[in-house]
Amino acid sequence: MIKIEAIIRDGVVEEVKDALDKIGIAGMTAWEVRGFGHQKGQVTTYRGAEYTVDFRNKVKIELVVADEDADRIINTIVESARTGAIGDGKIFAFPISQCIRIRTGESGKDAI
Repeated sequence: MIKIEAIIRDGVVEEVKDALDKIGIAGMTAWEVRGFGHQKGQVTTYRGAEYTVDFRNKVKIELVVADEDADRIINTIVESARTGAIGDGKIFAFPISQCIRIRTGESGKDAI
């Protein structure tokens, strides 16, 4: 099993969710986060005043998937989240050794 964490623009969450739904991925966890990367220190003008934005609003999504589905899911996230501009985000993939569905006691791939 693989845990996929993607930090993406908050404006593309619905597109990513819809793209994952189209390939049969029915569940993910998402929450609002703030962070910065290469766009750190970007100068923005608001009501005539310039200010520096260090942290940007992003959304972090997480999915635990079967090993054989990981590449397809990562590619789907990349294709649906990419705008081509700095700040599109990052994806991380980690091996998962155990998964247990609390309600039924199922484990492994059956619990995903």
